[in-house]
Amino acid sequence: MAVENNGNGVQIEVPKTCKAGVVVDEGPNFRVEVEDVPVPEPGPNDVLIRMNATGICYSDIHYMLMDLPLPPMSHFGVRSPGHEGAGVVVKLGSNVTNWKVGDRAGIKPAYDACFNCELCWTGKETHCDESPQIGLQFPGSYQQYILSPARYTQRIPDGVDDFTAGPIMCSGSTIYASIKESGLKPGDWAVFPGAGGGVGHMGVQLAKAMGMRVVGIDGGDEKKELCMKLGCDAFVDFTKVKDVAEEVVKITDGKGAHGVFVTATSASAYASAPMMTRIGGKVLCVGLPPAGTAVAGADPLLFVGKNLHIIGTKVGTLLDTQRALEFAARGLLKPIYEVFPLAKLPDAVEKLRSGKVAGRLVVDFNS
Repeated sequence: MAVENNGNGVQIEVPKTCKAGVVVDEGPNFRVEVEDVPVPEPGPNDVLIRMNATGICYSDIHYMLMDLPLPPMSHFGVRSPGHEGAGVVVKLGSNVTNWKVGDRAGIKPAYDACFNCELCWTGKETHCDESPQIGLQFPGSYQQYILSPARYTQRIPDGVDDFTAGPIMCSGSTIYASIKESGLKPGDWAVFPGAGGGVGHMGVQLAKAMGMRVVGIDGGDEKKELCMKLGCDAFVDFTKVKDVAEEVVKITDGKGAHGVFVTATSASAYASAPMMTRIGGKVLCVGLPPAGTAVAGADPLLFVGKNLHIIGTKVGTLLDTQRALEFAARGLLKPIYEVFPLAKLPDAVEKLRSGKVAGRLVVDFNS
């Protein structure tokens, strides 16, 4: 076991192996098992991070199910998914000068970017051709010790604990980026299909903190209680309301929403979203349905008649993630989560796969 020193007296032991949740039998019958794996060695421009917490995101499920139009994890030699982790830097690459051993750090869905193209220069680096995905093309945050390029590692501010920071690395920054892209203003109506889920419940909080009026859409009393607690002005239960879009229009002054943020992944959520908007309204595509199962759009007559905008938004950038973390540091964004010990990571994955989660699931590597 090596001992790393940051030059200021901070010493951290780095083991040769660590625990990791790994996928077995990729595809519809996948399962996750906890195994010992080698601790990687940082390259010259990398930092080695010891995860304290990782969120469990439905994109992980997609990768393990192989139901997105992407090469499988095994194509890249990756066994551990995960892309929203928080921990501490324990080892530095030989060229790294802007991090110290002991610094708190997080990893996001995008692993890196080239920083030398138009997309990177205009704040869209997550769309860069050289922006691979951690947990798909590189080992992800289900593995306790993972590598991250020093230049694209996220700093975690004081006052934001790891169980809060982890989910914000993906869910919080992603929905922040979508709200920013929408251009909605204080007083506008923001509607969230999937409001009680991991992404949606953070969208509710951020929209409220930005002064918007918020309508949550989800199913069941538990989701309703969560959404109203987090600041929704109204809640529509799709299991009880026959015409969800009609109900949303009634709530939103009879005109419809200024923005509908589809954080759900169902075909019905995407099909009904355009019907909820007002003239000039926007539908923001956030949730990822399995390939070929949903369509975001409507009859062209509706597009014309409503001046309708359909916008796809991706995961948050470095700056988006920083902004979302700042909301958390100010007490305005508080992920609601259930904690699982590392040994129960497979159970957490199965619970999320079943769709029975309000808020987020977080794994504690230290319990």
